Amino acid sequence: MEMSGQAQTFIDNLCEEYPKYNHIDPGSYANENVKRGLRNADGTGVLAGLTRIGSAQGYYVQDGAKTPMDGRLVYRGIDIRDLVAGVAEDGRFGFEEVAYLLLCGALPDKGQLDDFHAVMSELRHLPRGFTEDAIMKNPSPDIMNKLAGCILSLYTYDPSPDSCKLADMLRHGMELTARAPVIVAHAFAVKRHYYDRESLVLHILRDDVSLAENFLHLLRPDKQYTPEEAHLLDLCLILHAEHGGGNNSTFTCRTLTSSMTDTYSAIAGAVGSLKGPLHGGANNQVMEMFTHIKEGVKHWDDDDEVAAYLEKILKKEAGSRDGKIYGMGHAVYTLSDPRAILLKKYARDLAPKHGCLEEFNLLEAVERLSPKVFASIKGDGKQISANVDMYSGLVYQMLGIPAEMYTPIFAVARIAGWCAHRIEEAIYGGRIMRPAYRSLEPIKGYTPLDER
Repeated sequence: MEMSGQAQTFIDNLCEEYPKYNHIDPGSYANENVKRGLRNADGTGVLAGLTRIGSAQGYYVQDGAKTPMDGRLVYRGIDIRDLVAGVAEDGRFGFEEVAYLLLCGALPDKGQLDDFHAVMSELRHLPRGFTEDAIMKNPSPDIMNKLAGCILSLYTYDPSPDSCKLADMLRHGMELTARAPVIVAHAFAVKRHYYDRESLVLHILRDDVSLAENFLHLLRPDKQYTPEEAHLLDLCLILHAEHGGGNNSTFTCRTLTSSMTDTYSAIAGAVGSLKGPLHGGANNQVMEMFTHIKEGVKHWDDDDEVAAYLEKILKKEAGSRDGKIYGMGHAVYTLSDPRAILLKKYARDLAPKHGCLEEFNLLEAVERLSPKVFASIKGDGKQISANVDMYSGLVYQMLGIPAEMYTPIFAVARIAGWCAHRIEEAIYGGRIMRPAYRSLEPIKGYTPLDER
């Protein structure tokens, strides 16, 4: 529905007046010792809680100084590299095992894992009529928004939606982890039909395959995929399942949980956070930036030309003109992001098979040259390295997954981690989160209407 001319003019006038009454001098933050972004002056995070679920480590503090280190990602005390290697050695799909580990606290034995697979296969089925009523009758051009809305809708189908009992929260977590891929696949099919004018294809769920296999089965019109593709998607899900309590979406989940709201509200809020281009939406931003680079650089193998274009990006003269090299740098990781290292290895192996070797080499050049360009332009000596978003988009592209699905896949994986943090916060948090904001507005009296 379009606004009237009067409404548009009114809003335009409000926008012109807004800075007059709302401006905050950036220098005020330093003067008031404000921890912007809940970060200390040296970039370390403000300690806001304790967790046993996960940890992202990219530096250590020695004698009060922040010292860079190679990145480590740990799930329940287990290095992500060991988890990935253990699953790969057996040739198994590992996401369900990781979901069990995050939700329950320890690796399952074979019997427990078999039972978990069976229960997850049962729970992945959406309530009767849910796709027709919650997805098809109100299609959305944005899959993340549709996922958040559908998660909220599931509240009405739950016999104990507000319960904070452990049994109910575990059930909530398992159901949402199992159902999210189905919601995302159906939402994409409906979006493609109503907005892209393509045929509507909805496949029947399979109960005898892994979550990764089932997702590809649902997503592709012909239901076909190779074992290599399914295992690669499974790896992506494992790498995105958890990232400590301080990342924006997990902290959002914990903040909402601290008010003792329901699981569905807390997880929907986390989805909204992850959608942001400075968080999970960055993988789309990387591919958009990559498109600009491919168009703006004539000789992809010329480091000087690539570096010159990266300088233009940082100076807001090229790309999206926001001055960011997406895929580079991270709030925690300094010397390396372990997720990026693992994905890069698989991307390198896949690229020749999919005719993407030149694109891979160009991305690698961006990774190699960005730190030097960043240092020359910014001059602050900050350590930056490639993050998980640098190569995840190219991997999804080689899997034939459309760009609008990149962040939803991230969400599908992260729900297990969010729900684990939800349970931990609800049981052990014990206090509503309530940071302070200092008001800069002086006290003044009320002015009667006819005197304004």
